[in-house]
Amino acid sequence: MTAVPAGSGLLAEAQALLPGITAVRRSLHRAPELGLHLPRTQRTVLDALDGLGLTVTTGERLSSVTAVLDGARPGPTVLLRGDMDALPQQEDTGLEFASEVPGTMHACGHDLHTAMLVGAARLLAARRADLAGRVVFMFQPAEETDGGARYMIDEGVLEAADGTGVTAAFALHVATRYDAGTLQVRPGPLLAASDLLRLTVRGRSGHASAPQLALDPVPVACEIVQAIQTMVTRTVSVFDPAVVTVASVHAGTTANIIPETAEIQGTVRTFTPATRHTVRENIARVARHVAAAHGAEADVDLVEGYPATVNDPAVTRAVRDTAAGLLGPDRVQELPDPVMAAEDFSYVLQRVPGAMAFLGARPPGTPAEGAPDCHSSRVVFHEPVMATGAALHAAVALRLLADSPHASD
Repeated sequence: MTAVPAGSGLLAEAQALLPGITAVRRSLHRAPELGLHLPRTQRTVLDALDGLGLTVTTGERLSSVTAVLDGARPGPTVLLRGDMDALPQQEDTGLEFASEVPGTMHACGHDLHTAMLVGAARLLAARRADLAGRVVFMFQPAEETDGGARYMIDEGVLEAADGTGVTAAFALHVATRYDAGTLQVRPGPLLAASDLLRLTVRGRSGHASAPQLALDPVPVACEIVQAIQTMVTRTVSVFDPAVVTVASVHAGTTANIIPETAEIQGTVRTFTPATRHTVRENIARVARHVAAAHGAEADVDLVEGYPATVNDPAVTRAVRDTAAGLLGPDRVQELPDPVMAAEDFSYVLQRVPGAMAFLGARPPGTPAEGAPDCHSSRVVFHEPVMATGAALHAAVALRLLADSPHASD
């Protein structure tokens, strides 16, 4: 079989599809939903896929959509993923299609991800006769909260194509820190593992005028925060980094009462299992011993979150080369360093060789310095990049199908 050139007409076709892709995105943006259950979002996706001849199933424990495109000939299976959930924050963009749901906003670009994947499905469905293999379109809820990827894996998304396992996977994430229409990718670790830290210092309450008769947990908590930062710099290699951020410290109810407890919350971000284990163990040890030195107690709860997102080198190379052919080599850049954010696409990459890449989406004319990015209530994405994203999804799928050792001859 002769492989179809991955970029053949895709970008021009995607640009022709852009009005429809944009309509899907704006519909999702106006009606954002949170977590595992996204009934309106699911309905929008199902309607957008109608008529493409895909085998579509929906989730049992979550509002997922899995759509399978069977090519004209047998071959490998490639998965493309788009997440669909929003964030619990009030939108402050002033867009004409701003969120109509108070306190809920698509601030991480998942509406673009979903719309781009719809566009890719339309592009690839039009090429069904040229496909040897299958493409699984994974529309996933709850990336921001409950790890919807795990639920979809448990419900069989990786075996969705008649029980045939996925051989490669790809996902895109938009970001305004990069120029619109550029692709940022790197082999190996791309995003960190992230764990939740909850810590309670237990003292003894009393009158603020007589701290000697109480056991004040506030200075103990402050000392623990500082000691944890010192622990990181003195026990973790700079070549295998960790970031521990204490983002919330809460104690007391008023100015003249020493509280009984002080509560600390934060995150622990690492790239390798060994450092992840070491940092978690050291946080617990430092917190308990600092508290004990003052006669207090520290309850430490470390909740394991998403694992590190690690790109397969071969798939990353295929993504980079495909993007260079589609967009031009000057639009494709290799990130020198990973990013400390976390992603539940990592669960897919633990099971399947694949890659995630960043698609630049900063509006032209917006200065790079200080541009609102993901999770900002003011973030605005450049919608025309959705044509680029849809074409990239399709081109990468075609390339991975052609490159797979399971491709038919």
